[in-house]
Amino acid sequence: MNQSAMALDTNASKAAVHDEPDHEIGEGHYTNRAGWLRAAVLGANDGLLSTASLMAGVAAASVSPSQLILTGVAGIAAGAMSMAAGEYVSVSSQADSENADLDREKRALERHPRRELDELARIYRERGLDQNLANEVARALTKTDALDAHARDELGITEHNAANPFQAAAASALSFISGGIAPLLAGVYFTAPTVLYALFGVSIAMLAVLGALGARAGGAAILPGVVRVVVFGTLAMAVTAGVGKAFHAVM
Repeated sequence: MNQSAMALDTNASKAAVHDEPDHEIGEGHYTNRAGWLRAAVLGANDGLLSTASLMAGVAAASVSPSQLILTGVAGIAAGAMSMAAGEYVSVSSQADSENADLDREKRALERHPRRELDELARIYRERGLDQNLANEVARALTKTDALDAHARDELGITEHNAANPFQAAAASALSFISGGIAPLLAGVYFTAPTVLYALFGVSIAMLAVLGALGARAGGAAILPGVVRVVVFGTLAMAVTAGVGKAFHAVM
């Protein structure tokens, strides 16, 4: 092989490497993170804002340091339990609905197997398969696990996204607690008259961090996520502090 041929072969190999698709087998998708990401970000933000706002309102009313810390601890405990209970009830209701749909689908498969087979094939035709291929796929999946095929392709229920009440409750409570720790520590290490400013500073910084982490994990632009969380979080703390200040003035 002469040098020209070798050069062409090398260039072709390089071009083949550059022409390879950016995505590879086993790639992760941001939408797969939607469930846990929503719960984690919501819980942490709620814990941070609820605790910081509550403590800011109390600090603005000029209470003692021990009362301020007690307020923060009580707010974290109450908020974590409330989040856990609410998430447990919500996800349990979702799980009940999913189980009811699966039971209904199981009975339909036992009573009307042919109709359910046609229904599955129709779903695949609507997704772009031709009639023969859709029928073939439907028969193959029905033979393997008919209920799983209908649960996934008709009901949208899979093993990965099935509702888990205990997991959701624990995740919500822990994320709430993790969010509430920062303002609580600010109340521990700072005293009046700087504690109110410390609460705002620490909480705004943590809001920015949470906004950036949530946006990055979800594949979104970081700046809009940070601005959105910081603006509304600061507004919530300011309103609560204003209420506490007004209450102290009345007293």
